[in-house]
Amino acid sequence: MVERLKYIAGFFLAPKAGPVPHLKGALNYLLVCVIIIFLFWLSLSAISVTFNFSFLDFYGKRIWDGFVLTIQLSASSLIISLILGALVAAGQSTRILPLRYLCDVYVKIIRGTPLIVQIYLFFYIIGTAWGIDNRFIAGVFILSIFEGAYIAEIIRGGYLSLDSTQLEAACSVGFTKKQTLRYVVLPQMITRTLPALTGQFANVIKDSSLLSIIAVIEMTQALREISATTFQLFECYLLLGALYLCLTLPITFASRLFEKRFNYALKT
Repeated sequence: MVERLKYIAGFFLAPKAGPVPHLKGALNYLLVCVIIIFLFWLSLSAISVTFNFSFLDFYGKRIWDGFVLTIQLSASSLIISLILGALVAAGQSTRILPLRYLCDVYVKIIRGTPLIVQIYLFFYIIGTAWGIDNRFIAGVFILSIFEGAYIAEIIRGGYLSLDSTQLEAACSVGFTKKQTLRYVVLPQMITRTLPALTGQFANVIKDSSLLSIIAVIEMTQALREISATTFQLFECYLLLGALYLCLTLPITFASRLFEKRFNYALKT
């Protein structure tokens, strides 16, 4: 009996060394999902909530349009924020002090204030002053500025983690600055920052939901308007969460794969 209990307990324990076997990991993961679903169902039963998704027949296209717009917002913001983040990270290391301090202030202000404050500030003050009335363009601009500060810190942290002896070795063998950047710095920067940058893309998708406060008709705003019309609040927000998971879970899994593939800490 004791041996059988130990065998059963061992099924729920990770090995002391090495990765978790795939079958054991999958079954334990499935068990956790079943427990979560059961607790959620139990909570719904306690308050006598039933779901009715009949509104999908009438509002399906509107939800799809919001879904597509969310992807467009997120993809556009990611590209621009990557460029902005790389420029700011480079600016933080420049010898031109006004530019260095400008980049430093930008990162501190953006990372130190909530996105919702920045949305109101940029759209209603700066956007109005400069005549930016297209809400999609304004949303991409706001998200790019916000995410660019975080990406700049990811890139800067990746650069600072490089071993200085490698840069010295590159100089000693006669590499120019461009060759050092191409053959030494960039390959290692990619391996060290790619997992974090992939995870940041998931944040871009989630943060895009706040653009609904300036009436950008992405997923959150579309389902908010539908729930106000149909009074099916639980159904709309449950569907909204599921749609965001459809976008963020693949990115999260990709980030985990990159972390395993580029686990430079174990290679050094």
